[in-house]
Amino acid sequence: MERRDLLKGVAAVTAAAATANIKSADAQSNEADAELFPGFRTERVKTSGAEINCVIGGAGPPLLLLHGAPQSHASWFACGLKLAERYTVVAADLRGYGDSSKPEDGENHANYSKRPMALDQVEVMQHFGFERFRVVGHDRGGRVTHRMALDHPERVEKAAVLDIVPAHYLYNHLTKEFVDAYFHWFLYIRPAPFPENIIAEQMAARPRGGPNPIVAAEYQRTFANPATIHAMCEDYRASASIDLELDAADLHVKVACPLLVLWAEQGTMGRLYDVLGIWRERGANVTGYAMPGGHSFHETHPDETLAQLLPFLA
Repeated sequence: MERRDLLKGVAAVTAAAATANIKSADAQSNEADAELFPGFRTERVKTSGAEINCVIGGAGPPLLLLHGAPQSHASWFACGLKLAERYTVVAADLRGYGDSSKPEDGENHANYSKRPMALDQVEVMQHFGFERFRVVGHDRGGRVTHRMALDHPERVEKAAVLDIVPAHYLYNHLTKEFVDAYFHWFLYIRPAPFPENIIAEQMAARPRGGPNPIVAAEYQRTFANPATIHAMCEDYRASASIDLELDAADLHVKVACPLLVLWAEQGTMGRLYDVLGIWRERGANVTGYAMPGGHSFHETHPDETLAQLLPFLA
């Protein structure tokens, strides 16, 4: 499901959800996880700054999977089981998203900076006994992955980022074409509650489906929470403020571990930017490929995505 369609189409929770015969959020989450990730277990890990919801399963070297906005760990439904044949897979909700906790904003949106979001996930992996691991991040999860590789190079063995260009580059090379395609970046950074109210109205007005009905229902359930909408906006506000400062300070530092970059050939990143060339300025060992499908190609084209991920991660 593409992000724009998802943001327009996620259904709001109705008043009936408050009745006694409706399942709790935990029950719904566990039921969905059992369908999407059979053999995995659902856990909630307390970190130094949040409580992170995740699933863990499989066997082999540790692999962390991070999702984009406004999604959750459910976005890895199409790739997770295949990856779990070779790896111990942890698919986690970023702080503020899915069923993870929603911390207070902090000064200058600091609690939704990619630095604490990355630290959350490092601490999740430590909780499971993994000091070093591979990580794959899509969209916002890719931005967390980038920050993690810079802040914790001793933890990240290999990293892959899906359909992003570094935010610092984008904000410093603005074009009309980018603003037209990614107008939501500039809406979401407006002061609360202006964008939050617009998103909630869109959700209530335009219910839609998705590539998998269980995944679509999970996105609907978790994103119907007003706290999740606000947290997502804080994520974008942080990217346009404190994260820009952090990124500017680290422009001289390259990602040291092997870095795989995948992007949608016909998506905005692929059409407007030399994605691989830009990332080669940010990493010491970067490879990359254009992918079929749109922004969420790991959902819609899992076989093609795995064909790139598996050799790289091995």
